Order: sequence, then C-alpha cells, then structure tokens
Amino acid sequence: MVGRQEEIRILRERYDRQEAEFIAIYGRHRVGKTYLVDETFKGKFTFRHTALSPAELKGNNRMKAQLDHFYQSLCMYGAQPDQKPKDWLDAFFVLVMWLQGKDEQERQLIFLDELPWMDTPKSDFLTGLEAFWNNWACHRHNVMLIVCGSDSSWMLNRLINNHGGLYDRVTYQIILELFNLKESEAYLLRRNVHYLRYDIVQSYMHFGGIPYYLGYLQGDLSLAQI
Repeated sequence: MVGRQEEIRILRERYDRQEAEFIAIYGRHRVGKTYLVDETFKGKFTFRHTALSPAELKGNNRMKAQLDHFYQSLCMYGAQPDQKPKDWLDAFFVLVMWLQGKDEQERQLIFLDELPWMDTPKSDFLTGLEAFWNNWACHRHNVMLIVCGSDSSWMLNRLINNHGGLYDRVTYQIILELFNLKESEAYLLRRNVHYLRYDIVQSYMHFGGIPYYLGYLQGDLSLAQI
C-alpha cells in the first residue's frame, strides 16, 4: 500500500490491545478509507457491512432498504435471523446475539462502512448504535468496532462530538488526508504511470491527492493530452 503507514500502525496497534475499541475514520469521498481498512485487516473481519448509497434510494422506504441490506449482510456472514429486523434496535440486537454465539475470546472485528448513510430520516439509527456499544460492545475486551464515513460533518457532529448516549465513546479517530505530492508520485508509479514531475504536479493540481481519481491516469501522456 502506498502511504498510510502511520494509520496502518495505529490500527494494528489498536487491534492488538486487549480492550474494547471504537474507531472512527472519516475524510473526503474516494480518499481511500475503505481500502485502508480492508487491506489492513484482510481476512480478519467478524462482520462487515457497507450501507446503501442514498442517491439510489427513493421515497419513504430508505430506512427499510437499509435494514433489509443489513439483514442480508448478517445472512452472508452466517447469522440466521428468524425475520428481518423492524428497526435499528432490533438489527443491532440480532448482531449482538450472533456475535455472542460465536465468541471464542479472540478479537471480534466489526466494520460498518459509510455509517452516515444508515442514518436515514426518522430511523433512530444512532439509538441502535448507542445500545449496541453502551449495552454490550464496550464491556467486551475483545470487540473492535470500526466505522467510516465520507460525510465529515455527520461524523463530527453526530458521532465524535455527540452529546447524548454516544458522548466520548469513540476511542480513536483518524482523519484520512489526501495524498501529498510524494505519495501521489509513488501511487502513479505503482500503477505503472510514468509521468515527468511537471506533469505529476499538473495532475495533482487538477485531481488533488485523491487516489481514486489519480488512478484514472494511464500511459505516458501529459495532462494536456488527457
């Protein structure tokens, strides 16, 4: 992986600690949050779920669509709920019961990606998350919960700076920054894109240090020829 060495070190260090961890990662869309977590903990997830993008959800069924998708993730990982959860309290209760049933005192890693998308209007999503953490997860020395979000304002205002039941519950936060110029150059070389440094600077000014967009650059062309 190009860059992110400090973030990888922190995540692995937190994973190895014998206490409950609630890690929040946020930053620009496509900056590499999901990739960072997936590559750092490849093969170690106990449960992993990515929310549905609200851009594709219509009408008044957004909460139901998110809950149905969460139910599908539970089933994919081996849980067998009797029925689909009716709300987020129910959904997290199903997750707790399944995690307890397979607890062998080894690290249980739960990854919820694009957390803000789950918080649809009038869904009381944070109530369910609060119950999951405060009533169960924070008391388990082997639980590590990682949540990611591209909506930084939501992550800050609704989670990290929460003044309700989730007040001061996040044990560590990572703001994933854009690649700097050196990292951008290394990323392009990793993708077999050989630019003059002048063109790398031009690309950086055009795309910023967003790995996803830099990944579109291919071949040995100048930016003017793209």
